[in-house]
Amino acid sequence: MRIAVTGSIATDHLMAYPGRFAEQLIADRLEQVSLSFLVDDLQVRRGGNAANITFGLGQLGAASVLVGSVGQDFDEYRAWLERHGVDTKSVRVSDTKHTARFLCTTDQDLNQIASFYSGAMAEAREIELKPVADRLGGLDIVVVSPNDPAAMVNHTRECRDRGYKFLADPGQQLARMSGADIRDLVEGAEFLFTNEYEHSLLLQNTGWTHGEVLGRVGKWITTLGPKGVRVEEAGKPAREIAPPKEKRKGDPTGVGDALRAGFLAGLSFGLDVDGSLQLGCALATVSLETDGPQEYQVDRGEFLDRFAESYGGAAADGIRPKLR
Repeated sequence: MRIAVTGSIATDHLMAYPGRFAEQLIADRLEQVSLSFLVDDLQVRRGGNAANITFGLGQLGAASVLVGSVGQDFDEYRAWLERHGVDTKSVRVSDTKHTARFLCTTDQDLNQIASFYSGAMAEAREIELKPVADRLGGLDIVVVSPNDPAAMVNHTRECRDRGYKFLADPGQQLARMSGADIRDLVEGAEFLFTNEYEHSLLLQNTGWTHGEVLGRVGKWITTLGPKGVRVEEAGKPAREIAPPKEKRKGDPTGVGDALRAGFLAGLSFGLDVDGSLQLGCALATVSLETDGPQEYQVDRGEFLDRFAESYGGAAADGIRPKLR
């Protein structure tokens, strides 16, 4: 199955300050703040929605193509992704801008001061999907995950124009995009992914009713946190799929991306939608147990045992030949 995943590619620079920001702020001098915090820890984590999804696909042994815009500083990250089974030949490299970065300092009270630099991501609107399809001999599905908003709309328009099936995953960009752009993004999607809050925000910002959305997409899949996912489609009752029980709770960053990766891997393995979502829920649980969106590893035997425990031996047998 030829899967192209469009979206953000970024690095997270996470720092820990052992004191309290509040103790360094002077109430009547806030208009003149000039502070520097000596931090005790720095973690640089690979991230970005599209990169996280393709990493997860690689963990399960499913091939995918990463489509996004990065800077000249991408070489090390590229090598990491390629070692984990990701095709990066369709990543665009900016001549002038760095790869997107999230910089965040957290104090001992878990207060945060952060900045996001979009950098080369802003040039993703210049990417066309046809060269990707030409190189691969076609595209079976295109994932449109959070990215430069104009790029997201461009990708869905091109998918409709060229007949590529697509998965619309607007995510945090729902708060940035206009109602018209969101409607343009969603129209004709084979799958629409949102979380519970985004589910309501999409209805509010588009002005569509719940039924009108279902009439415009194939299936609307809403993530429910620890309860798993809900699947809705026009004319059919909604159904929910629960995840395996986690062994521990780590950093939740990237868990939703892992769920999408498992779902796409399931489709590529020939599973139906419910079976694919079971695989997505299982991979999301593995991700939740690890700090960092690309720090987890899938142990094949353990993964199959947990999958069988949650969804039955027959379901595990269905994915056993496919897993890496």
